[in-house]
Amino acid sequence: MSSSRYAPPKDLSAYAWLSISAALATIALKGWAAWMTGSVGLLSDAAESVVNLVAAVIALVVLKISIRPADKDHQFGHSKAEYFSAIVEGTMIFVAAAFIIFSAIERLISPVMPERLGLGLAVSVVASLVNGAAARVLYRKGRRENSTTLVADAKHLATDVVTSAAVLVGVGLVAVFDSPMLDAVVALGAGLNIMWTGFTLIRDSVAGLMDIAPSAESLAAITAVLDRHRRAGVIDFHAVRVREAGNRRFADVHMLVPGTWSVKQGHDFTEKMIDELVDADPSLRVSAHLEPIEDPKSYDDVDDV
Repeated sequence: MSSSRYAPPKDLSAYAWLSISAALATIALKGWAAWMTGSVGLLSDAAESVVNLVAAVIALVVLKISIRPADKDHQFGHSKAEYFSAIVEGTMIFVAAAFIIFSAIERLISPVMPERLGLGLAVSVVASLVNGAAARVLYRKGRRENSTTLVADAKHLATDVVTSAAVLVGVGLVAVFDSPMLDAVVALGAGLNIMWTGFTLIRDSVAGLMDIAPSAESLAAITAVLDRHRRAGVIDFHAVRVREAGNRRFADVHMLVPGTWSVKQGHDFTEKMIDELVDADPSLRVSAHLEPIEDPKSYDDVDDV
């Protein structure tokens, strides 16, 4: 159940629909360009757009799941579901990369001269502009809302734009030098680049599932709040641990206060500190433990890294 302190996560699924629309548009445009020219480079570009579509549909489902409130089976909520979307997307990228590399090798063995390159290039440029615009919107929103799913989808679309640029260069070189081999060589390079993107998405998502610490910027915001209240020998904090969990962060902190404080004084201070931490990072969920600063046993559980 949400409270006034912890606002529920935002429903970002509308941005997944933007990604789906961009994927459908680019599949149609790039597929047509590949069919008109017979270029394996453009075909590889169209194949990645199919992966974009699958990934966007998965993102839509996951974004809906990730904002579900905590329940008895998932007492910390469902925010980690976003990592599964990125892992599936990374796997799909590997599949697309394998198809592209196989097609490129086949064309290296049996070169075929692409046709109607001018029109094919023009159509592919339009498709790349669509992807680039969608990637920019998704990335900015994903960063602002700390959405792993949107950031991953944006990076995938941005990589598609880079790949498209490489393919366009390759097809352009074919037209200039009249060599079909160049089309296959660029497609092979694009496939390897796409495979690397898949690897990085899977790597980053696995890191999130392993409770990776947030960015240095996020940690600095938390540290700044704690530092404002530190007073030597009177108030201190230790055993501060923060972990990423999709669109949320979870923090544990031990608060050291004078042993002479009443229960109410300690409670009021703790509540004030939690409110300040959440104000600094609205995605943060804080678990605080109060300890007397003079008691040696208060320091037995310190294992800060």
